[in-house]
Amino acid sequence: MGQQQLLLIILGVIIVGIAVAVGITMFQDNAVSANRDAVTNDLVQLAAKAQQYFRKPVALGGGGNTFGTATGATPLTADAAGMAVLVSTAFSNNDNGTYTISTAGTAGAIIFQGVGKTDMGGGVYPTFLCTVSAAGYQISKIN
Repeated sequence: MGQQQLLLIILGVIIVGIAVAVGITMFQDNAVSANRDAVTNDLVQLAAKAQQYFRKPVALGGGGNTFGTATGATPLTADAAGMAVLVSTAFSNNDNGTYTISTAGTAGAIIFQGVGKTDMGGGVYPTFLCTVSAAGYQISKIN
């Protein structure tokens, strides 16, 4: 009888160990998915701000129907100064990810890059590109 109880205890410990391992894996997958959603949401906000800048006249601090190439407009350059035209420094590096201008604004488009902060394994983080034009935006998943 003692040997059977010992076998049942060992079997119970194995089942609980497997359940904990599966739970940890599911939690990590959910964390990555939530981070991807958050980065995408932040890129949509950036796209809206870029389109607002595009439509605003140069005299009011906008791009004058360009993404910073109009005479007198503050350019949306691919550096911190370009991002500062649209958002605060706190937004550029928030809890969700880090956002930069990947390709400086031209007359018709600008490209933002968002890199999430949840490690997907092996030092790889969720990365997205958001191409914004006068007509709209398109988000592409890199990984």
